[in-house]
Amino acid sequence: MKLWSGIVTEKVKASKEFYSRLFDCDVIYDSDWFILLRLGQSELGFMLPNLEAQAPIFRPPFSGQGVWITIDVDDASAEYQRIEAMGVPIEVELRDEPWGDRHFVVIDPNGIGVDIVQHLPQASAHEGAELALNS
Repeated sequence: MKLWSGIVTEKVKASKEFYSRLFDCDVIYDSDWFILLRLGQSELGFMLPNLEAQAPIFRPPFSGQGVWITIDVDDASAEYQRIEAMGVPIEVELRDEPWGDRHFVVIDPNGIGVDIVQHLPQASAHEGAELALNS
């Protein structure tokens, strides 16, 4: 089995550009109505809304709330510097969380928060928890 997701949006081409430029996603399928991207073993699709060939459940466009995408990285600090240098606005600044994540957030063309996350080693995670408790 494999899990992958798709977003119904008018911004298919902008989504392709965003994920390809920021995360070097491979384009598996590219048409006027659907884009399928791959990053590692994960896939993410973007499809135009209101396509007659699609079942009604897949026709309405994404409404802009209640979804996030996470990209796991080895070094969130390096990714933060790289993406910031590209001029991409940072929605949530780089920070360490008490549960052991170092992360920051950017917004994709659809208004979806993209959480770029590094899972810290246990010792660093405990230090982050202590910092959060003492703040």
